[in-house]
Amino acid sequence: MARVRIAKPESVDDPEVQGIFAWVTEMEGSVPNHFYVELNFPDFFKAKLGATKVLWEAGELSMEEIQHVGILVSKDNGCEYCTAAFCTILNHGLGTSDDYIASLIVDGVSALESDRLGALLDYALQVNGNAAGVSDEQVQRLRDVGLSDLGIVQLTHLVSDFGSYNKLNLALQTDYDYREFWRELSAKKD
Repeated sequence: MARVRIAKPESVDDPEVQGIFAWVTEMEGSVPNHFYVELNFPDFFKAKLGATKVLWEAGELSMEEIQHVGILVSKDNGCEYCTAAFCTILNHGLGTSDDYIASLIVDGVSALESDRLGALLDYALQVNGNAAGVSDEQVQRLRDVGLSDLGIVQLTHLVSDFGSYNKLNLALQTDYDYREFWRELSAKKD
């Protein structure tokens, strides 16, 4: 059971929150518990989700690439809730098959055939695990697959953004409300 109230209002009058809920419903099929946990601090909820939306829509990474980062960073952080959330977006919102996503969760970077995705995810996992250990070679690899300074900064912020959601959901034990299939796969150890 969540450690804070799952704040599900009967109606949402705030147009900014309505917009966030419409966006997440399009991508995930419904508004998950995480968003209701966040509504306990509505001003920050709007600011945080607004910043996330900029990270997801205004940089050089595609929505598919962003969800790959979210899945592997969340799994690396042991957050089954967030792993499932980003699997849901990749599957429901972006039409990626269950089999592909299952392979990504279980096999990680080794499941990929794309040099670009491999470079993005290797870097993201390095930043997540030991940001000070990022090498010049890793940054150059990002440039080699087409990222500019904007894309490198975007990717680095994405890791931090996903990590903050992971920490919130882990610390507050957000009630799981995604497909059990994603949780079972994300619980498997590498």
